[in-house]
Amino acid sequence: MGIRLAGETVAVPDLTAIVQGIVSKLVGEGRLRGRVVVRKEIIAYLEQAALRDQAVGYAGLEELKRLRELSARGLIRLEYTGDESVYKTRELDESALNMVVRDYAMQVGGIVVTGSRVAKMVAEAMGVDALLYEPENRVHLSFERFFDENTMSVHIKENTQPVAKKGRPGDWSYVRLSDGVLTRREIEQIVNEIVEEARRREDSFIEIDRPGSSIIQLGLYRVVVTRPPMSDGWELTIVRPLKKLRLEDYNLPAKLISRLNERAEGILIAGAPGMGKTTFAQALAEYYFRRGKIVKTVESPRDMVLPEEVTQYSKTYADARELHDILLLSRPDYTVFDEMRTDEDFKLYADLRLAGIGMIGVVHATSPIDAIQRFIGRVELGMIPSLVDTVIFIKNGLVEKVYDVRMTVKLPTGLKEAELSRPVVEVRDFMTDELEYEIYTFGEQTVVVPVKKLKFGRQEGHRLYSQLERLFPGARLEEVEDGVVISIPRDSANKYVKSMRKLRKLMEKYKVNIRVKLE
Repeated sequence: MGIRLAGETVAVPDLTAIVQGIVSKLVGEGRLRGRVVVRKEIIAYLEQAALRDQAVGYAGLEELKRLRELSARGLIRLEYTGDESVYKTRELDESALNMVVRDYAMQVGGIVVTGSRVAKMVAEAMGVDALLYEPENRVHLSFERFFDENTMSVHIKENTQPVAKKGRPGDWSYVRLSDGVLTRREIEQIVNEIVEEARRREDSFIEIDRPGSSIIQLGLYRVVVTRPPMSDGWELTIVRPLKKLRLEDYNLPAKLISRLNERAEGILIAGAPGMGKTTFAQALAEYYFRRGKIVKTVESPRDMVLPEEVTQYSKTYADARELHDILLLSRPDYTVFDEMRTDEDFKLYADLRLAGIGMIGVVHATSPIDAIQRFIGRVELGMIPSLVDTVIFIKNGLVEKVYDVRMTVKLPTGLKEAELSRPVVEVRDFMTDELEYEIYTFGEQTVVVPVKKLKFGRQEGHRLYSQLERLFPGARLEEVEDGVVISIPRDSANKYVKSMRKLRKLMEKYKVNIRVKLE
């Protein structure tokens, strides 16, 4: 333990102060002088985090380098104390490391420097002086110079020129942001700055910090960092929503609005990456909130911009069982499940929907039917209409297609024998009610069959209609989605017996289902 000089301040930073770069900022502002003592347990922690390629490790080590430079300039006296072998024998978490810092500060009569309000309260409860650093105003971060009002995302990789997507979903272009390339060192500095800012801001979260990758939600910005060996170089992708839309901005048909208000409780929002699925889900969640519904979200990362009353849960920090229990007990009217990808995600969606909670799931899909197919194999076929009743497909930021999903028992289109009738999931165009797909089991397989409404046309001279009219003079011919219906008077059925015998050949010839109905 170093000798304390009379009147000298002994500052002991905790882990948050090191990772957030607080000590060097306080020195730069003239608020901190004298001796700064860093515990070796924190250094060992940062080293292990950096070896695991975690962003907090790099950010903390960068701060220690800055402190060494400030010490060399005579602005502070930097010292190290403690036993790093303690960390090597048993892994300490952030709370345990901060307790080591508080105990030491109590022994030497020092002051704890922290960026955590909770850590300050704990120190004061122990009778230890604490200095909490809270920035007065949000600073402009270095990466923000790459963004303007038309920038959707910025893509940076070491030793390449940074580029940006500019425009809007479905109508964008790549724009080179600089003629020079960014080095690994420059990208590391940008990442450290982002981590420091995320650790101190209440509207920011380090959602995932794995060896090789980090995902950070920094206000409106979604930041994805990858590092070697996972990637072949440091890469930084920063995405920002261009604008926040209300559901009214989509100019949806009154029929669809009525469906959302009255019947839709199992909604899938589908679309390709970058087409505006989350933006629409955000607008729909806010719409339900404005209608007096209790709305919650499950996200990773939490990048939706929603009113404070809407609680946003992180899929990263909770397992499926915990989310299941919380959502069932808190009784929301609607839960928005963003970015459903894994079997566990779909199982959680199904469990909550079957419990009576309105669900809005967001899935990647290149076509509307692909969204429904994501459930096949994960749940029983007969459960799909109970889980999903409405599919909304987003393309280029607009609602391109809406499907209605329902269950019926019928003879699937194209099959001829009545005994082959079975439960069939019908997927219909919501606006026209036209049948587009049938999903049913055939043998041991589940098949998804595209059904095209037969368009024979009533034009004069069509061979099928000409032959039917000759065989059934006076009968009424009606085109339906799975073929043709011939309606004949019940009291005249006997005179059409010979004609009925010829129907099978016509069905085989024209590949169409023909039924006779007695009136």
